[in-house]
Amino acid sequence: MGNLKPVEASTTAVMAALGRAARAAAHALSLASSKQKNLAIHKAADRMRACAADILAANARDMAAAKANGTASAFLDRLALDSARVEAMAKGLDDIAALPDPVGRILAKFERPNGLLIERVATPLGVIGVIYESRPAVTADAGALCLKAGNAAILRAGSESFFSARCIHDCLAAGLDAAGLPAAAISLVPVTDRAAVGEMLAGLNGNLDVIVPRGGKSLVARVQAEARVPVFAHLEGIVHVFVDRDADLSKAEKIVFNAKLRRTGICGAAETLLVDRACAATHLAPLVTMLLDAGCAVRGDEATRAVDARVEPASEADWRTEYLDKIIAVRVVEGLDEAIAHIETFGSHHTDCIVTENQAAAERFLTEVDSAIVLHNASTQFADGGEFGFGAEIGIATGRMHARGPVGLEQLTSFKYRVRGTGQIRP
Repeated sequence: MGNLKPVEASTTAVMAALGRAARAAAHALSLASSKQKNLAIHKAADRMRACAADILAANARDMAAAKANGTASAFLDRLALDSARVEAMAKGLDDIAALPDPVGRILAKFERPNGLLIERVATPLGVIGVIYESRPAVTADAGALCLKAGNAAILRAGSESFFSARCIHDCLAAGLDAAGLPAAAISLVPVTDRAAVGEMLAGLNGNLDVIVPRGGKSLVARVQAEARVPVFAHLEGIVHVFVDRDADLSKAEKIVFNAKLRRTGICGAAETLLVDRACAATHLAPLVTMLLDAGCAVRGDEATRAVDARVEPASEADWRTEYLDKIIAVRVVEGLDEAIAHIETFGSHHTDCIVTENQAAAERFLTEVDSAIVLHNASTQFADGGEFGFGAEIGIATGRMHARGPVGLEQLTSFKYRVRGTGQIRP
């Protein structure tokens, strides 16, 4: 593989050159046809399938290094690839190509009394920087989504996923070449130097328009604190499931089990279970026992500890913790009002769910809980752009500006106004 860090140029110079090339590529992409962009994405998917063995070999190299460093199991799960995950990445690319092109959509059209015809039209954002750590699949999803929305992408993979990301990026580059699009349309930062992140946060001399961080709390916090360009991000996913007094127990068991244990290392995994005291006598013990028997540690309040000796005491910190592991905090609350208050106090505005057969309670929860994604009678692990029909996502945003929830194609565009006149002047 050779040196990861070029010896002939400083990180600052390398990143400045990436920024300039990406800006030029962004202009070309803004004019590219849907057919051309789709061809690039399909060809990348084809190359990914053909090179699956190479991708898995690169991933094995990353995994071996991560294990040698004593990396946590949840982190390893996000890093690991197998044949099914490689095929899922390739299919994800094909799915993105099949989506409608968001660029050029007429968002609004109206005529003024003076005869001016005004259209609001979707346009690319420009150059998008994506900074991520252990998820090599982000390379494929982010690169293809940015491309389909007419944006150039600068991808900075973490050192722990560097070899996997580089092999996946080679597939994207092959797709761009086959479609006659500039190589700089999707760039992978070629150095593992952490200074490269700082250069991106500074905006690459005005050549970066938005940053999307995908990683742990420390990375996202740094990006949000230091970035000089807009950021689409969530700091953490403190995700709640509230089992209301009118919840069907069988439905609650299925939802809670899936929300917590399907994949514990993703941001949509449930971290806190709230149970209405009005149904605790019938619902709490079965839910807690189910989780414990499945190998999930439970940290609970006094009422929860009373139902099973295996429950550990919960501290205030547990209500604020994103475990990303087989651990869950459980609390009994006094109805819907206290559940909403708990989520508002301890939540992260990411994803929260109510389980209930009471439609009025569900509507109150959906209306009053101020999270990017709120669900009724469905697992929180549906917090995913692919599950929303977006083809894939570049991340989940919990802010309130521009993008919120899964960031897919539509959220990767801005707009401009086109105004057509017949000689009008302003008096």
